[in-house]
Amino acid sequence: QVQLVESGGGLVQPGGSLRLSCAASGTIFSINTMAWYRQAPGKERELVAGITSHGSTNTADSVKGRFTISRDNAKNTVDLEMNSLKPEDTAVYYCYAVVRPHREQSYEFQFWGQGTQVTVSS
Repeated sequence: QVQLVESGGGLVQPGGSLRLSCAASGTIFSINTMAWYRQAPGKERELVAGITSHGSTNTADSVKGRFTISRDNAKNTVDLEMNSLKPEDTAVYYCYAVVRPHREQSYEFQFWGQGTQVTVSS
């Protein structure tokens, strides 16, 4: 089993910054994609940014230029640096990872964190 634990959410004023962190632990041989998703009230969960084990990233147009995703493969962590935050960024942010548990077997599983609330308000 794999656990994803997020931290760093909170209340911030418009224009402010926050850094979200997610640490994966458990039975892990390797992690393929790691990503951050978010879900605002009444809306579907959406991809914010993703990053592969090789460092290739993709970022939603709505946050491009403001949010940056990064990861540390040695520590099994992924971070999301969020700058110039807007009220529309308010949501629960979820960490996501595609994990290969065992070297001897090639299958992978998807895991989600419990979510961390980000509220942008004056």
